[in-house]
Amino acid sequence: MGLSLSAWFYSRVSDGPVSSSSPFPPLAVQTCSRLAVTLNSSPVSPEDSCSHWSSVHCSPHFLLSACKQKVIRSPAELSSDGVRADFGVKEGLHVWEVWWSPDHRGSHAVIGISRQDCPLQASGYKVLVGGDAQSWGWELKTNELWHDGQMSETPLPIPERVLLVLDADAGTLAFIVDGTFLGEAFEDLPRGEQLFPAVSSVRGGAIIQLRYLNGDPPALMALCGLSIRQFLGQQRQNQIDKLPLPPFLQHYLLSSH
Repeated sequence: MGLSLSAWFYSRVSDGPVSSSSPFPPLAVQTCSRLAVTLNSSPVSPEDSCSHWSSVHCSPHFLLSACKQKVIRSPAELSSDGVRADFGVKEGLHVWEVWWSPDHRGSHAVIGISRQDCPLQASGYKVLVGGDAQSWGWELKTNELWHDGQMSETPLPIPERVLLVLDADAGTLAFIVDGTFLGEAFEDLPRGEQLFPAVSSVRGGAIIQLRYLNGDPPALMALCGLSIRQFLGQQRQNQIDKLPLPPFLQHYLLSSH
């Protein structure tokens, strides 16, 4: 159920379906109902302020677009540079979308989550997001997970679009790639502290786009709708109009499927 919902969500908000040659579907991990509902909900407006990069908490080598959803790293030698989102969260389940072309990554291209005090500039070429205890990151070029300067490897080619799934209540960070929920990459993130999406880069001309998609708590109606669809199963989804429900609820179930 989790994989099918994630794949449906991917095709709904992207330009095309999940690639049949993707290496990620075999690695799918079952999503909980809470995440499934979040993914099954309509994305918030692209203009939502939660989609903004911070104009203050960023390296001077990052330039923000007028809409604040994109940052561009200026060419700078022997410098590692980071930026975090303008708004963080202390509780709830939240999903952000990050677009970063593989052609614009170079080395030390990292996406993840940070506290307020994560360093956003350093001399030389290094991992910033995940390089200390203030952040957790996925290095996209080498497929390494980083926290507190320690890393573990995940040897897979990472496409342009990655979803960050932060459960601030449980203290976990996970990723969705090619419509596939890969499970928890990090646990034991601090609870009750503001946590921000963040990236770091060393490549001149790198363009990185952020969009906040959705968060919980989900509406009770959405949870009930998910339970009904799970009960019906894929084979009986076309029988929703036969349920003993008011037309309004039947229409809701059909339109949210």
